Amino acid sequence: MKPKLLLHVCCACCSTAVIQQLKEDYDITLFFSDSNIYPEEEYQKRLENAKIVAKLLKLEIVEDEYDNNAWDKFVSKAKDYQTQPEGGERCHYCFEYNLTRTAEFAKHSHKPIHFDFFTTTLTISPHKNHIVINRIGKLLEEKYGIRFLESNFKKQDGFRTSIELSKKYNLYRQNYCGCKYSMRRM
Repeated sequence: MKPKLLLHVCCACCSTAVIQQLKEDYDITLFFSDSNIYPEEEYQKRLENAKIVAKLLKLEIVEDEYDNNAWDKFVSKAKDYQTQPEGGERCHYCFEYNLTRTAEFAKHSHKPIHFDFFTTTLTISPHKNHIVINRIGKLLEEKYGIRFLESNFKKQDGFRTSIELSKKYNLYRQNYCGCKYSMRRM
C-alpha cells in the first residue's frame, strides 16, 4: 500500500507535473489552500481548474476555507510587505501560512484518512525558493508530527512539463503569483 500524501496545490498548472512525478509512489489527495489569491474571482478560477485536474487524474481534492484577510494579517509580519518584490520576506510568510494550513489539515483531518506525508507544488516554480519552502516544511513536520516530503519539483524539466501538460489539458494559466501585491507587478 502506498503512503498517503496531502499535496498542497497552488494552482492546477503547477500540480500537473508534480502529480506526474509523485503518483507512482504515493496515494495523493489534493489540498487547495490558497487564501493568498486575490481577488476572489481569481481564486475561484484556480480552484475550478484544480478540480478539473483532480477529475482527470481521478484524485480527491479538498478545499480549505478562503480567508484573504487572515492571510494578509499573517504576511504583514514582513517588513514593508506591501512593496516587496516576489521572492521577498512576504513570500516566506505566505509559504508558511499555506504550509501550516496543509500540515494542520493533515494532522487533524476529520476524514477517515491518515496522512503519512504532506508537501506542496510550490517548488515547481522557477520563482519560488525550494530551500526556503523545504526549511519551513521541515519546521512544520517537527511541530505537527507529519512528515514533510522535501522537494525541488522544477528539477528534470518539471516546470516545462507543467506548461506542456497545462496546454494538453487546456488549463487556465495565470500571469501572476496570486496575491494582490504580486498582481501589482504585472
